[in-house]
Amino acid sequence: MQHFGLKDHFLMAMPHLEDPNFAGSLSYLCDHDEKGTMGVIVNRPLELTLEALFEQLELGGEESPHRNAPVYYGGPVHKDRGFILHRGSSTPWDSSIQVTEELALTTSMDMLQALAAGEGPEDFLVCLGCAGWEAGQLEQEILDNAWLTVEGRSDILFEVPPEQRLGAAAGILGIDLNLMTREAGHS
Repeated sequence: MQHFGLKDHFLMAMPHLEDPNFAGSLSYLCDHDEKGTMGVIVNRPLELTLEALFEQLELGGEESPHRNAPVYYGGPVHKDRGFILHRGSSTPWDSSIQVTEELALTTSMDMLQALAAGEGPEDFLVCLGCAGWEAGQLEQEILDNAWLTVEGRSDILFEVPPEQRLGAAAGILGIDLNLMTREAGHS
């Protein structure tokens, strides 16, 4: 029996990972099972605010306290879809999964409508797109030293500025990614 224990983990890109979709990225893994792995990149704000997104979707939101919140690049898959990682329950939302007791991932328009109305969860990240790996693909990439993993923490997601999240996650392991070389074992 295979063990699928990467749900609710951070995935940190190693310094030598050059794929432009993931270089320097910190992803939060929302699902990991025999079919594969799915997550969202949480440290790449786009040049886009929620206000612009509300406008694009004709949701109003001019008065929303969330209008200046950044929208994030969530990954190269389904780039036209919103993935909202948030504290709280998945229950009130049309299309939502409970990731942990504390965190849920919602993909339905009702969440964006609530945020435009100044309602909904207080702590959230709106991501366009997500990251996905086929069964066994991420495990192989981890074996190939493309990634480091550590258990996820909501304080890093919601209380640490985006540009500091990767370093904060690495810090859980006591690692400074800036000191790691591209070529392990070579000087």
